[in-house]
Amino acid sequence: MIWQQLQSLAGSYPLALRGLGMTVMLSAISLVLGTLLGFGLGILRTGGNRLISSVIGAWVDLIRGTPFLVQIFLIFFILPEFGIELDAFTAGIIALTNLAACFICEIVAAGIRSVPTGQVEAALASGLSRWQRMRQVVLPQAMRIVLPPLVGQYVLLIKDSSVVSAIGLTDLTRVGWLVVQRVPNGLLVFFLVGVGYFVVCYPLIMLARRLERRMGAAHGEVQL
Repeated sequence: MIWQQLQSLAGSYPLALRGLGMTVMLSAISLVLGTLLGFGLGILRTGGNRLISSVIGAWVDLIRGTPFLVQIFLIFFILPEFGIELDAFTAGIIALTNLAACFICEIVAAGIRSVPTGQVEAALASGLSRWQRMRQVVLPQAMRIVLPPLVGQYVLLIKDSSVVSAIGLTDLTRVGWLVVQRVPNGLLVFFLVGVGYFVVCYPLIMLARRLERRMGAAHGEVQL
């Protein structure tokens, strides 16, 4: 029996590769867009304008405080009620980008706030413009703090991308559901699905761990 199941699984590898490719493509596009948008929102959130900061903060809290499944359902099923038709791929990209941007916004804002005020004041006294202070003084220092949690957030986003299977996208998780209809061994099938996600996430996990060690060494912490 198990041999027949393994043979059936081996015959499903083209579908599994297609699902893995969809997961990687969705995650990569969302990570790039979410990072760009998140950095922009993070800079605006710490820019000194209370109204803008409050609006961004309210949106970030709303997204972080609601299930991602609900968010993607709203984008895919509710927006067409207002005349905005989206295919599943576009809806998935928008939902994942928005989720990534909100979390990255808070990471970037925390990094910017961690830069000592004295250095910002020294840059101001040197006659640097606001953008020059941000680009030459604040962001280079904030990046050293931001990088480890940023990479960790990337790992979480890749795992969250499994939710797009709920709107019909043939990602790795949906491939698992399709295969389990032919191979009635859910434990084995979804174990292999988990391995697929692990293969994608593990390099990022190692990168985050390495960055954390560098950060710890820079602050004179003892690494065990």
